[in-house]
Amino acid sequence: MEWLNAENVVAVGTAMLGIVASGVMVWYERRVPRRRRVGYRVQMDNPIGDDARSGRANRRLGLFDEAPGMIDATLVLLRIENDGSQGIDRDDYTSPEVHGLTAVFTDRTVKGVTVTQPTDTDHLMDHFTEVRGFGYDGHTLRIPRVPLNRGDHYKLLVLLSGGDVGSPIRLYGGIREGEVHPNRSATPDDVPPLFSRAARTISIMLTVCVLTLAAIVVVRDDTPPPVECAKGKLTVSGSTAFAPVVRDVAERFQHDCEGATVEVDAHGSTAGLRDLMSAGGRQGFPSLIALSDGPKLAGMDALTEDRAALSVFALVVNDDVPLKNLSTDSVRRVYRGEITNWRQVGGPDLPVRMVSRDANSGTRQVFQRRVLDRSEMENTSSDCVQRDYAPQKGPVRCELDSTAQVLAQIRKTSGAIGYSELNVAERTKGLHPLKLDGDAPDLKAIEQGTSAYPYREVEYAYTYGNPPAGSLAANFLTYLIRGTGQTTIRSHGHLPCWSPQGLQLCAETVQPANSP
Repeated sequence: MEWLNAENVVAVGTAMLGIVASGVMVWYERRVPRRRRVGYRVQMDNPIGDDARSGRANRRLGLFDEAPGMIDATLVLLRIENDGSQGIDRDDYTSPEVHGLTAVFTDRTVKGVTVTQPTDTDHLMDHFTEVRGFGYDGHTLRIPRVPLNRGDHYKLLVLLSGGDVGSPIRLYGGIREGEVHPNRSATPDDVPPLFSRAARTISIMLTVCVLTLAAIVVVRDDTPPPVECAKGKLTVSGSTAFAPVVRDVAERFQHDCEGATVEVDAHGSTAGLRDLMSAGGRQGFPSLIALSDGPKLAGMDALTEDRAALSVFALVVNDDVPLKNLSTDSVRRVYRGEITNWRQVGGPDLPVRMVSRDANSGTRQVFQRRVLDRSEMENTSSDCVQRDYAPQKGPVRCELDSTAQVLAQIRKTSGAIGYSELNVAERTKGLHPLKLDGDAPDLKAIEQGTSAYPYREVEYAYTYGNPPAGSLAANFLTYLIRGTGQTTIRSHGHLPCWSPQGLQLCAETVQPANSP
């Protein structure tokens, strides 16, 4: 069953632990231990005499000052309660004496006592009589065999003399199948805790459970695996502009498909297509996919295409050129060598230096086809700064092998202009994209139909013929174009052709293959 995996087992187990923990704590608080228990708490132990021993003289009036033995008098409030799981009857006290419990006030003498109880337990007062053992002698107080239902309690306010406040107070007695034990009590001056210990324990356990579940949700990889997997090795070549997308998709595909190896070897769209044609002629169906910025060249009828994504490209200039927009006509004049200084189009007094890709570049071919409507002029410079031959004042144009090299050269060359895939250009400092005829290179605006920006093209995935069903190439293409790869394509700033909006835009962008 699909749900029976390690993550779900841990998640369900953690949730059950939280539920069980809550139930156990409630049960423990209510039912455990299953014994008769009498607890006692000292809720007050205050001096009412002059408290000379502690160096804190009191002020007294009336009986507190006139009654004999009040010089070192103290008041103790003792709470006695049934905090066990069962009721306590008179016969449950095991003392051989008439009384059931004995309170001992070390170093102090009992002078008087009064009994208080909640309003709903008035019947308890009938047990506090001398006949039933209620009385005191010296430092001991005899307490009758008082029957207590679970949760019942009563209090004894005891007047004492001699000794110090805080001297030990103990309650003794025997309970059948039970015990007498001290409880901690908040004194009148203490601030009671907001939550009980049991409530705090439950809260902590539930918090741990919730955090564990949250960690599982965050860490767990919910990405569905591809429809099918196949073992073997596949090479993807071609477009350098689309290579970052393919590398990310290949990494995820290999993670999802054990035994599959996908190697990305991008060195230009045209070079990739020619490699595929050559390999197909030798091997029949090679384990090779070529990605191209735009359609295949003439004479490559053996190649089968799949539309992968709509890519947006951009003209970029060095930041020394503050221009934000150029007309298509001005761009064409620049690349014909008619504009050699930026001041001719309203820019600074800087020479125009064209940094271009080599002839294998799909990005260059899209630029020539979509913007220039012709081929670029010849190469005139090897260092992209000065012409290699006279006259020195003519147009400067160089060619480089990759998009990364082009952008790096533009960054460091004053007055430089070139082109790149938009997403990569936007992440590069020292240069900025140009609008064309007022339209910005903006994929969202193109999707919404509010931009006629021309420098865009469909990224194609080519195979030599139709890949066999179930082959590594067929499975990877499905993963890239129609499956999980669509998310990666979108994250890199491209529009998947198999998305609802992409189907229409990719179809509108396609034009018959031609060589510039």
